[in-house]
Amino acid sequence: MVVRKVGVVGCGLMGHGIAQVAAQAGCDVIVRESDQAALDKGLARVRKSLDKLVERSAQGKVPEKERLGKPEADAAFGRITGTLELKALADCDLVVEAIVENLDVKKQLFAELGRTCKPSTIFASNTSSFFIGDMGAASGRAQRMVGLHFFNPVQLMKLVEVVRTRQTSDEVFAEAKAFGEACGKVPVAASDTPGFIVNRLLVPYLAEAIRMVERGEAQPADIDNGMTLGCGYPMGPFTLLDYVGLDTTLFILEGWHKLEPGNPMFNPPRLLLDKVKAGKLGRKTGEGFFKWEGDKRA
Repeated sequence: MVVRKVGVVGCGLMGHGIAQVAAQAGCDVIVRESDQAALDKGLARVRKSLDKLVERSAQGKVPEKERLGKPEADAAFGRITGTLELKALADCDLVVEAIVENLDVKKQLFAELGRTCKPSTIFASNTSSFFIGDMGAASGRAQRMVGLHFFNPVQLMKLVEVVRTRQTSDEVFAEAKAFGEACGKVPVAASDTPGFIVNRLLVPYLAEAIRMVERGEAQPADIDNGMTLGCGYPMGPFTLLDYVGLDTTLFILEGWHKLEPGNPMFNPPRLLLDKVKAGKLGRKTGEGFFKWEGDKRA
Protein backbone atom coordinates (compact mmCIF):
# COMPACT_ATOMS: atom_id res chain seq x y z
CA MET A 1 0.00 0.00 0.00
CA VAL A 2 1.43 3.37 -1.03
CA VAL A 3 -0.94 5.34 1.20
CA ARG A 4 1.04 6.52 4.20
CA LYS A 5 -0.37 10.00 4.82
CA VAL A 6 -4.14 10.45 4.94
CA GLY A 7 -6.22 13.60 5.00
CA VAL A 8 -9.75 13.51 6.36
CA VAL A 9 -12.02 16.47 5.70
CA GLY A 10 -14.66 16.59 8.41
CA CYS A 11 -14.27 15.23 11.95
CA GLY A 12 -17.92 14.56 12.71
CA LEU A 13 -19.86 11.31 13.09
CA MET A 14 -18.10 9.55 10.19
CA GLY A 15 -14.91 11.59 9.83
CA HIS A 16 -13.60 10.95 13.33
CA GLY A 17 -14.05 7.20 12.83
CA ILE A 18 -12.24 7.26 9.47
CA ALA A 19 -9.39 9.19 11.07
CA GLN A 20 -9.20 6.65 13.89
CA VAL A 21 -9.06 3.51 11.73
CA ALA A 22 -6.51 5.12 9.41
CA ALA A 23 -4.30 6.01 12.38
CA GLN A 24 -4.67 2.50 13.79
CA ALA A 25 -3.52 1.21 10.38
CA GLY A 26 -0.26 3.11 10.93
CA CYS A 27 -0.98 6.11 8.69
CA ASP A 28 -0.21 9.68 9.62
CA VAL A 29 -3.57 11.46 9.59
CA ILE A 30 -4.41 15.13 9.18
CA VAL A 31 -8.01 16.01 10.05
CA ARG A 32 -9.39 19.26 8.73
CA GLU A 33 -12.44 20.96 10.25
CA SER A 34 -14.07 24.31 9.56
CA ASP A 35 -13.76 25.65 13.13
CA GLN A 36 -11.81 24.87 16.28
CA ALA A 37 -14.82 23.80 18.35
CA ALA A 38 -15.81 21.14 15.81
CA LEU A 39 -12.21 19.96 15.55
CA ASP A 40 -11.79 19.69 19.33
CA LYS A 41 -15.06 17.78 19.60
CA GLY A 42 -14.04 15.36 16.85
CA LEU A 43 -10.61 14.68 18.30
CA ALA A 44 -12.18 14.11 21.72
CA ARG A 45 -14.44 11.51 20.12
CA VAL A 46 -11.42 9.70 18.73
CA ARG A 47 -9.69 9.71 22.13
CA LYS A 48 -12.83 8.41 23.85
CA SER A 49 -13.31 5.69 21.22
CA LEU A 50 -9.71 4.51 21.54
CA ASP A 51 -9.93 4.45 25.34
CA LYS A 52 -13.14 2.42 25.14
CA LEU A 53 -11.47 -0.06 22.80
CA VAL A 54 -8.57 -0.43 25.26
CA GLU A 55 -11.03 -1.07 28.09
CA ARG A 56 -13.02 -3.64 26.10
CA SER A 57 -9.79 -5.31 25.02
CA ALA A 58 -8.67 -5.67 28.64
CA GLN A 59 -12.04 -7.23 29.46
CA GLY A 60 -11.71 -9.75 26.63
CA LYS A 61 -14.75 -8.35 24.83
CA VAL A 62 -12.84 -7.82 21.58
CA PRO A 63 -11.52 -10.57 19.27
CA GLU A 64 -7.87 -11.23 20.10
CA LYS A 65 -6.46 -9.95 16.80
CA GLU A 66 -8.37 -6.67 17.20
CA ARG A 67 -7.38 -5.94 20.80
CA LEU A 68 -5.63 -2.70 21.57
CA GLY A 69 -3.37 -1.82 24.50
CA LYS A 70 -2.94 1.68 25.90
CA PRO A 71 0.52 2.20 24.34
CA GLU A 72 -0.87 1.34 20.90
CA ALA A 73 -3.90 3.58 21.44
CA ASP A 74 -1.69 6.47 22.50
CA ALA A 75 0.52 5.92 19.45
CA ALA A 76 -2.50 5.89 17.11
CA PHE A 77 -3.88 9.10 18.62
CA GLY A 78 -0.42 10.65 18.33
CA ARG A 79 -0.48 10.06 14.58
CA ILE A 80 -3.54 12.33 14.21
CA THR A 81 -3.07 16.05 13.69
CA GLY A 82 -5.91 18.58 13.54
CA THR A 83 -6.00 21.61 11.27
CA LEU A 84 -8.33 24.36 10.05
CA GLU A 85 -6.32 24.87 6.84
CA LEU A 86 -7.08 22.93 3.67
CA LYS A 87 -3.53 23.53 2.42
CA ALA A 88 -2.28 21.30 5.24
CA LEU A 89 -3.55 18.35 3.15
CA ALA A 90 -1.40 19.24 0.14
CA ASP A 91 1.10 16.41 0.68
CA CYS A 92 -1.40 13.65 1.54
CA ASP A 93 -1.40 10.39 -0.41
CA LEU A 94 -5.16 10.05 0.10
CA VAL A 95 -7.83 12.59 1.08
CA VAL A 96 -11.21 11.30 2.27
CA GLU A 97 -14.16 13.71 2.35
CA ALA A 98 -16.71 13.22 5.15
CA ILE A 99 -18.62 16.52 5.25
CA VAL A 100 -22.28 17.50 4.93
CA GLU A 101 -24.37 15.63 2.33
CA ASN A 102 -24.68 18.59 -0.01
CA LEU A 103 -23.39 17.99 -3.53
CA ASP A 104 -22.60 21.64 -4.29
CA VAL A 105 -20.52 21.93 -1.11
CA LYS A 106 -18.70 18.68 -1.89
CA LYS A 107 -17.95 19.74 -5.47
CA GLN A 108 -16.57 23.05 -4.24
CA LEU A 109 -14.35 21.20 -1.77
CA PHE A 110 -12.95 18.84 -4.41
CA ALA A 111 -12.31 21.74 -6.78
CA GLU A 112 -10.19 23.34 -4.03
CA LEU A 113 -8.44 20.03 -3.30
CA GLY A 114 -7.67 19.66 -6.99
CA ARG A 115 -5.86 22.98 -6.92
CA THR A 116 -4.14 22.24 -3.60
CA CYS A 117 -2.96 18.64 -3.42
CA LYS A 118 0.04 17.02 -5.08
CA PRO A 119 -0.65 15.35 -8.47
CA SER A 120 -0.46 11.81 -7.06
CA THR A 121 -3.08 12.35 -4.32
CA ILE A 122 -6.06 9.99 -4.44
CA PHE A 123 -9.41 11.67 -3.73
CA ALA A 124 -12.26 9.78 -2.04
CA SER A 125 -15.75 10.61 -0.82
CA ASN A 126 -17.62 8.89 1.99
CA THR A 127 -20.97 9.90 0.46
CA SER A 128 -23.82 7.42 0.54
CA SER A 129 -26.09 9.14 -1.96
CA PHE A 130 -24.24 11.20 -4.60
CA PHE A 131 -22.43 10.20 -7.78
CA ILE A 132 -18.69 9.92 -7.26
CA GLY A 133 -18.13 10.97 -10.86
CA ASP A 134 -19.66 14.40 -10.24
CA MET A 135 -17.10 15.10 -7.53
CA GLY A 136 -14.28 13.65 -9.61
CA ALA A 137 -15.13 15.99 -12.46
CA ALA A 138 -15.13 18.96 -10.08
CA SER A 139 -11.66 18.00 -8.83
CA GLY A 140 -10.19 18.00 -12.32
CA ARG A 141 -8.74 14.55 -11.58
CA ALA A 142 -11.54 12.14 -12.45
CA GLN A 143 -9.12 9.23 -12.92
CA ARG A 144 -7.91 9.62 -9.30
CA MET A 145 -11.37 9.74 -7.70
CA VAL A 146 -13.10 6.88 -5.85
CA GLY A 147 -15.83 6.36 -3.32
CA LEU A 148 -14.86 5.00 0.10
CA HIS A 149 -18.21 4.49 1.77
CA PHE A 150 -17.61 3.41 5.36
CA PHE A 151 -20.48 2.46 7.64
CA ASN A 152 -21.45 3.86 11.02
CA PRO A 153 -19.85 3.36 13.48
CA VAL A 154 -16.70 3.23 11.37
CA GLN A 155 -14.64 1.78 14.24
CA LEU A 156 -16.90 -1.30 14.48
CA MET A 157 -18.49 -1.92 11.09
CA LYS A 158 -16.39 -4.22 8.94
CA LEU A 159 -17.58 -3.13 5.49
CA VAL A 160 -16.35 -0.44 3.14
CA GLU A 161 -17.80 0.02 -0.35
CA VAL A 162 -15.06 0.98 -2.82
CA VAL A 163 -16.79 2.77 -5.66
CA ARG A 164 -15.23 3.22 -9.07
CA THR A 165 -16.43 5.46 -11.84
CA ARG A 166 -15.85 4.95 -15.56
CA GLN A 167 -12.84 7.24 -15.26
CA THR A 168 -11.24 5.73 -12.12
CA SER A 169 -7.88 4.18 -12.96
CA ASP A 170 -7.16 0.56 -12.08
CA GLU A 171 -4.18 1.68 -10.00
CA VAL A 172 -6.25 4.10 -7.90
CA PHE A 173 -9.02 1.54 -7.39
CA ALA A 174 -6.49 -1.07 -6.23
CA GLU A 175 -4.87 1.39 -3.80
CA ALA A 176 -8.27 2.34 -2.37
CA LYS A 177 -9.10 -1.33 -1.75
CA ALA A 178 -5.70 -1.88 -0.13
CA PHE A 179 -6.31 1.08 2.16
CA GLY A 180 -9.68 -0.35 3.21
CA GLU A 181 -8.06 -3.68 4.02
CA ALA A 182 -5.29 -1.97 6.00
CA CYS A 183 -8.00 -0.28 8.08
CA GLY A 184 -9.35 -3.71 9.00
CA LYS A 185 -12.34 -3.57 6.65
CA VAL A 186 -13.70 -5.93 4.03
CA PRO A 187 -13.83 -3.93 0.78
CA VAL A 188 -16.55 -4.67 -1.76
CA ALA A 189 -16.36 -3.29 -5.29
CA ALA A 190 -19.31 -1.15 -6.35
CA SER A 191 -20.25 0.85 -9.43
CA ASP A 192 -21.14 4.53 -9.35
CA THR A 193 -24.91 4.03 -9.21
CA PRO A 194 -27.51 5.46 -6.77
CA GLY A 195 -26.88 3.90 -3.35
CA PHE A 196 -24.02 1.70 -4.58
CA ILE A 197 -24.76 -1.80 -3.17
CA VAL A 198 -26.02 -1.59 0.41
CA ASN A 199 -28.25 1.48 0.29
CA ARG A 200 -29.55 0.59 -3.17
CA LEU A 201 -31.12 -2.47 -1.53
CA LEU A 202 -31.72 -1.04 1.94
CA VAL A 203 -33.57 2.21 1.17
CA PRO A 204 -36.26 0.65 -1.09
CA TYR A 205 -36.72 -2.05 1.59
CA LEU A 206 -37.36 0.66 4.19
CA ALA A 207 -39.76 2.46 1.86
CA GLU A 208 -41.72 -0.74 1.19
CA ALA A 209 -42.04 -1.36 4.93
CA ILE A 210 -43.66 2.08 5.25
CA ARG A 211 -46.01 1.30 2.33
CA MET A 212 -47.10 -1.90 4.09
CA VAL A 213 -48.26 0.25 7.02
CA GLU A 214 -49.93 2.70 4.62
CA ARG A 215 -51.86 -0.15 3.03
CA GLY A 216 -52.93 -1.42 6.44
CA GLU A 217 -51.16 -4.76 5.97
CA ALA A 218 -49.17 -4.71 9.23
CA GLN A 219 -48.04 -2.48 12.06
CA PRO A 220 -44.46 -1.23 12.60
CA ALA A 221 -43.76 -3.34 15.71
CA ASP A 222 -44.99 -6.51 13.98
CA ILE A 223 -42.93 -5.81 10.86
CA ASP A 224 -39.86 -5.20 13.00
CA ASN A 225 -40.36 -8.46 14.89
CA GLY A 226 -40.88 -10.28 11.62
CA MET A 227 -37.58 -9.10 10.18
CA THR A 228 -35.50 -9.53 13.34
CA LEU A 229 -36.85 -12.97 14.27
CA GLY A 230 -37.62 -14.23 10.77
CA CYS A 231 -34.61 -12.95 8.87
CA GLY A 232 -32.08 -12.48 11.66
CA TYR A 233 -31.69 -8.74 11.07
CA PRO A 234 -30.14 -6.90 14.04
CA MET A 235 -33.02 -4.39 13.99
CA GLY A 236 -36.28 -4.04 12.12
CA PRO A 237 -36.92 -1.46 9.38
CA PHE A 238 -38.86 0.98 11.56
CA THR A 239 -36.34 0.97 14.39
CA LEU A 240 -33.64 1.55 11.76
CA LEU A 241 -35.66 4.35 10.12
CA ASP A 242 -36.03 6.10 13.47
CA TYR A 243 -32.38 5.58 14.28
CA VAL A 244 -31.10 6.94 10.94
CA GLY A 245 -33.63 9.77 10.80
CA LEU A 246 -36.79 9.92 8.69
CA ASP A 247 -35.61 13.17 7.12
CA THR A 248 -32.40 11.47 5.99
CA THR A 249 -34.32 8.63 4.35
CA LEU A 250 -36.66 11.09 2.65
CA PHE A 251 -33.70 13.15 1.42
CA ILE A 252 -32.17 10.07 -0.20
CA LEU A 253 -35.43 8.91 -1.80
CA GLU A 254 -36.21 12.37 -3.21
CA GLY A 255 -32.71 12.62 -4.67
CA TRP A 256 -32.93 9.21 -6.31
CA HIS A 257 -36.46 9.94 -7.56
CA LYS A 258 -35.07 12.93 -9.48
CA LEU A 259 -32.38 10.72 -11.00
CA GLU A 260 -34.76 7.88 -11.91
CA PRO A 261 -38.31 9.31 -11.94
CA GLY A 262 -39.70 6.18 -13.56
CA ASN A 263 -38.45 3.85 -10.81
CA PRO A 264 -41.39 3.17 -8.42
CA MET A 265 -39.03 1.92 -5.68
CA PHE A 266 -37.80 5.50 -5.26
CA ASN A 267 -41.22 7.13 -4.80
CA PRO A 268 -41.31 8.64 -1.27
CA PRO A 269 -44.25 7.14 0.69
CA ARG A 270 -46.93 9.62 1.77
CA LEU A 271 -46.65 8.47 5.40
CA LEU A 272 -42.93 9.30 5.38
CA LEU A 273 -43.64 12.77 3.97
CA ASP A 274 -46.27 13.37 6.66
CA LYS A 275 -43.97 12.28 9.48
CA VAL A 276 -41.18 14.58 8.32
CA LYS A 277 -43.58 17.50 7.84
CA ALA A 278 -44.81 16.99 11.41
CA GLY A 279 -41.23 17.07 12.73
CA LYS A 280 -41.36 13.45 13.85
CA LEU A 281 -37.92 12.53 12.57
CA GLY A 282 -37.15 9.58 14.82
CA ARG A 283 -34.70 9.14 17.67
CA LYS A 284 -33.22 12.64 17.41
CA THR A 285 -36.60 14.32 17.97
CA GLY A 286 -37.93 11.78 20.48
CA GLU A 287 -40.57 10.39 18.12
CA GLY A 288 -40.79 8.87 14.67
CA PHE A 289 -42.57 5.58 14.12
CA PHE A 290 -41.80 4.87 17.79
CA LYS A 291 -41.24 7.11 20.80
CA TRP A 292 -37.68 7.43 22.13
CA GLU A 293 -35.95 8.28 25.38
CA GLY A 294 -32.43 9.13 24.28
CA ASP A 295 -31.07 6.17 22.31
CA LYS A 296 -33.66 3.73 23.63
CA ARG A 297 -37.25 3.13 22.55
CA ALA A 298 -39.70 4.30 25.17
